[in-house]
Amino acid sequence: MKFFILLLSSLFFLTSCSSVKDKELKISVNSWVGYSPLFYAYDKGWLTKYKIKVVHVVSLAESMYIYDSKNADAFTGTQYEYNTLKQESKNLTPVMMFDESYGGDMVMSNRTISELQASCNKIDTYLELNSINSVILTDFLNFYHIDKQRINYFNQDQESISIIKNNQTKPTLIVTYAPYNILLEKSGFKTIASTKDKLSITVIDALYTTQYTLSQHETQFKALKVEIDRAIKALETNPKEYYEHVKYYLQDITYEEFIDTLHDIRWINKKLPKNLKAKLQEINFPVNGLI
Repeated sequence: MKFFILLLSSLFFLTSCSSVKDKELKISVNSWVGYSPLFYAYDKGWLTKYKIKVVHVVSLAESMYIYDSKNADAFTGTQYEYNTLKQESKNLTPVMMFDESYGGDMVMSNRTISELQASCNKIDTYLELNSINSVILTDFLNFYHIDKQRINYFNQDQESISIIKNNQTKPTLIVTYAPYNILLEKSGFKTIASTKDKLSITVIDALYTTQYTLSQHETQFKALKVEIDRAIKALETNPKEYYEHVKYYLQDITYEEFIDTLHDIRWINKKLPKNLKAKLQEINFPVNGLI
């Protein structure tokens, strides 16, 4: 009887280990040039053998919602999305870093800043309210002393925002990020502030999950980090080939537009710059234990 019980226990243990090892790891990822290494590695088939699946979505908020509804095991996002879900899941943690926005998040308008300041008219403002967009807007309004009471809020995902037509008769603000800004530029909107210029906010992008999920899928996450670094190396070596694999995930922008968006980010996948690390520590963003 003791032998039989021991045998059953061993079989249960092996089955449990196997189920964890063989379980698919789903990652929710929105369209953003800084997440393109994930798209590249996935499109190249590098993640298949690790049973890692990328779930492509159109907005930061959607990525967060899919994770929160347990339809993904991990999600990409900025510090805003992390802080939002951290309130519900105390064990949420950053797993690996991708980039720092260096102009890739911006405020666009059909008016200049001076024209917006001089007017008392209402301003139609399009953004993803439940995302870093709202923090960027607040930063912009406070810095340029534009009354929040003048803002007409329109909460839309970035794909919907990107096709807004420029109505010159109405003052308009749009909070967006690359590559969605490209269509808006073609419609006549201009960038009047960004994370590179005229905004004080720091925006970083990372991959997040719970400590429990990280421990259950540790081998997969470590393999993912290797493939992310490999993808960024591929970008540096052959950007045209890289572009061909990621363009679908980035609104089918042209190769020239893609290269331009790369100037709007700084890769931080290898090592965090000291000044950025200090900024993140100031806002209680954990930087220890990253893969």
